Amino acid sequence: MSTPPPALDPAPADSPAGAASGDGAARPDRLAPLRRWTRPVLVANLVAQIGIIVTGGAVRLTGSGLGCSTWPQCEPGQFAAKFHPETTYHQFVEYGNRTLTGVLSVIAIAALVLVWTDRSRVLSYRLLGAVPLLGVAAQAVIGGVIVLLHLHPGWVSLHFVVSAALVSVSLLLLHRSGEGDGPPVPTVAPRSRALAWTLYGITALVVILGVIVTGAGPHSGDEEVGYRFAVDPALMSKLHAWAVWVFVAVLVAYLVSVRRGPQEVRRAAWILLAITLGQGLIGYVQYFTGLPALLVGLHMLGSALLVAGSTRVVLTTRTRA
Repeated sequence: MSTPPPALDPAPADSPAGAASGDGAARPDRLAPLRRWTRPVLVANLVAQIGIIVTGGAVRLTGSGLGCSTWPQCEPGQFAAKFHPETTYHQFVEYGNRTLTGVLSVIAIAALVLVWTDRSRVLSYRLLGAVPLLGVAAQAVIGGVIVLLHLHPGWVSLHFVVSAALVSVSLLLLHRSGEGDGPPVPTVAPRSRALAWTLYGITALVVILGVIVTGAGPHSGDEEVGYRFAVDPALMSKLHAWAVWVFVAVLVAYLVSVRRGPQEVRRAAWILLAITLGQGLIGYVQYFTGLPALLVGLHMLGSALLVAGSTRVVLTTRTRA
């Protein structure tokens, strides 16, 4: 299982969809006054997709994975978390994460409406507008399965991988909203572009290995759930670290190859390097300090930023008129 790369270069043959009616007259854009909100909504969607990873991590790291015993209700006959003498904070942590999913759904619906109804844009861009909402729906189902299967590590891992993919696609959607709809034109040499895509592929590997490391470690999401991935946590941590060092080597090669490239290309690469070094520092500290929950949570946030950063690097290697 790997994080699927977004379709960064839709076919140049795309053409604006339905900008005019059958008799040639342009159709009025009833949502024109709201178009100025497209970019803020897409920014909010990206931030919320990263935020749901952080709150999901908080659920796991506080042992609140079964704070709500069922799904879609929190408890049988009880949709929301309610305080009573036997209630623990775990129920509120878990329900808070579910509530954020509701907020993300509203943002995703707004993104779909604003993007899909923009008939001045090509169909490939408009279809991207549906991905956040479809992703939220899929994540809700996966989250329900996780609760019903009592935090099975395979489903918990899938939950994170899908979130990482949604971060990548959400950044793509935000980036495309500010571009034209012409065919993609490279901004860097073919070798640099190949290195950028290599970085993106290694990012997927790093994220998956990190998920396996977490699934083999002490943070299952509930103190009473004892099963983990049946792998050696120390060995998986070393494999994860080696993958990160390969990533750093490729990133350095990319930085050298674009040292005289456009400023936007170089800035994206340097930002990715800063994120990578920060992640590496947190990773080594948490490994040698017994995986404290706070550092693991920061590492999960860093993983989302790493996915966003590598996606951004690929997107800056081409432009559209």
